[in-house]
Amino acid sequence: MSISNVTIFMPSVLTLIGIPGLESVQCWIGIPFCTMYLIAMIGNSLLLIIIKSEHSLHQPMYIFLGMLGVTDIALSTSIVPKMLGIFWFHVPEIYFDSCLLQMWLIHTLQCTESGILLAMALDRYVAICYPLRHAAVFSHHLVTQIAAVVTLRAAILATPCLVLIKLRLQFYQTTVISHSYCEHMAVVKLAAENIRVSKIYGLFVAFTVAGLDIVLITLSYIQIFITVFRLPQKEARLKAFNTCVAHICVFLQFYSLGFFSFFAHRFGSHIPPYIHILFSSTYLLVPPFLNPLVYGAKTKQIRVHMVKIFWPKLLPQVLFP
Repeated sequence: MSISNVTIFMPSVLTLIGIPGLESVQCWIGIPFCTMYLIAMIGNSLLLIIIKSEHSLHQPMYIFLGMLGVTDIALSTSIVPKMLGIFWFHVPEIYFDSCLLQMWLIHTLQCTESGILLAMALDRYVAICYPLRHAAVFSHHLVTQIAAVVTLRAAILATPCLVLIKLRLQFYQTTVISHSYCEHMAVVKLAAENIRVSKIYGLFVAFTVAGLDIVLITLSYIQIFITVFRLPQKEARLKAFNTCVAHICVFLQFYSLGFFSFFAHRFGSHIPPYIHILFSSTYLLVPPFLNPLVYGAKTKQIRVHMVKIFWPKLLPQVLFP
């Protein structure tokens, strides 16, 4: 296609404007975002400390939870510092290569988190439906292999997005990104060239990762609920169901916000930009913020060890409410 004279060839610096239409109140919006970030960092760090220090928690369920904590810390740290730099210190510029790195990290970590949620669902499925075989199936060796596969899958699928932009898109209509971070489609839409391949690959990755993971997670929980409701004792049903509640809450909030953000960016031309940007930013911050709170509140073993570390005098009340 013909390239207009007003296009920019391979810009070295891009500009993130934050939240379009809300520039005047971005300094106030930064306060809850910073609060969520600090809670996410503290909460996930505490989870990691507890899981590492307590030998009884060196089980697949808690190892996956620790992986989720590491991913959440990395995801929120790849976004929030630069976002607050825009909101509070009026530093919107970002090097083009740094923008691509941030984009790759965000999408790699999102894909990793989805894979960890799937691993946690499969772990609960085997633990509840085949309890006698759980220890043999989910050995430490298998958990290590799952961690490696989940990470490699995410990195391999996210890398072509970066390569397509770097090698195929050389001319840009503008260097201003109407977003608070370097999201894939927000960067791609700056190009003055044909972006069909990038759009198609983005859709392919989304439906390959999220689509497959959601189907497998849903099937796992359907089987779990069927097994739970067949248990003869009410106490056993409640105990089995309670171990899944935290996973279901995290699963629902992660994918519901994620799909809204994904489809709004591609097909939501009627949605005001500030609503879409707020939702997509919240989508990346809410899981790291909520995960330690949800698991801390709903997982007795973690509650017990947290009280044991910080409030040992209250331990009898937690153990025998």
